[in-house]
Amino acid sequence: MISTEAPIDAVLLLSFGGPEHPDDVLPFLRNVTKGRNVPEERLVEVAEQYALFGGRSPINDHCRSLVSALQAELATAGDDVPVYWGNRNWTPFLADTVAEMTADGIRHAAVFVTSAFGSYSGCRQYRENLTEAAAAAGPDAPRLNKLRLYYNHPGFIEPMAANLRATLGDRAVDGLGPQHRIVFTAHSIPDVMAANCSYESQLHDAATLIMDHAQLNPGSDNYDLAFQSRSGPPSVPWLEPDINDHLLLLANEGITDVTLVPVGFVSDHMEVMFDLDTQAAQTAAEAGITLDRVPTVGTDPRFVTMIRELVDERRHQQPRLSVGPDGPWPDDCPDGHCALPARPSR
Repeated sequence: MISTEAPIDAVLLLSFGGPEHPDDVLPFLRNVTKGRNVPEERLVEVAEQYALFGGRSPINDHCRSLVSALQAELATAGDDVPVYWGNRNWTPFLADTVAEMTADGIRHAAVFVTSAFGSYSGCRQYRENLTEAAAAAGPDAPRLNKLRLYYNHPGFIEPMAANLRATLGDRAVDGLGPQHRIVFTAHSIPDVMAANCSYESQLHDAATLIMDHAQLNPGSDNYDLAFQSRSGPPSVPWLEPDINDHLLLLANEGITDVTLVPVGFVSDHMEVMFDLDTQAAQTAAEAGITLDRVPTVGTDPRFVTMIRELVDERRHQQPRLSVGPDGPWPDDCPDGHCALPARPSR
């Protein structure tokens, strides 16, 4: 591994990956579930969800747009370093990208991961992926430093708050009625995994900060946190409530209007488009709830600037920005944070 003294000379965007053609869907799903003994018939069932969208996930297109926007942002700031892109589960695979970086002579890259919150799959596993990719690239592989979690960075909170206000429109000015509820959503994870990280508390912090910055009274009781996209056997408990169950509960409480805020995601990819815009929308319609959904940050200029600021923290020792009382997450996660728990018995 190259010395830690090597200056940062590249940025690597690291993401989950997604299929771009119907023939990609099942191989992609097999990559995602490798080692988890998921039955093939379950993968075929999930593949049908992709078929609703032409057998293509939008996540790779989002990454391409984010790479282009970040390249322009860095160049404008005078940091004209190359931006690479690699995925965990589909092309361009991370190992191939790190091999390319090695061939290009890159010595030290700052790595931005498209996951704002801490969990095994959203943080530590990506760090493990980086270690494995560097080892596969050989002794000349660049040093790969994952940038810190950014769930409370102003470049994430402020555009999400602006998107929330824009979605609410006049309701943001006139006030939310008693039959309106704002529901923040994020990917569910197993309870035993949640116990080993700050995922749930970070989601609550981000939701409170977004409400605060949207000037929607953070002390009120008209917003909730719910979860989506769970997988695995029903016998294994995951974070709840599930968004669909929660919508039915709200309908029973007399709630008629719900605004969803997908705080756990940075782009409108498949789990937003299917789990919220399709499945949750159907649940809401059947329950008599009017549903609208706030856009994710995507390539909002404030979010792109945030990535450059995170790089500058490492590259130029610039100030570490955050909002809220907890301050910025450390560059290196605490020992044991996000550790993978023992596999639960089934």
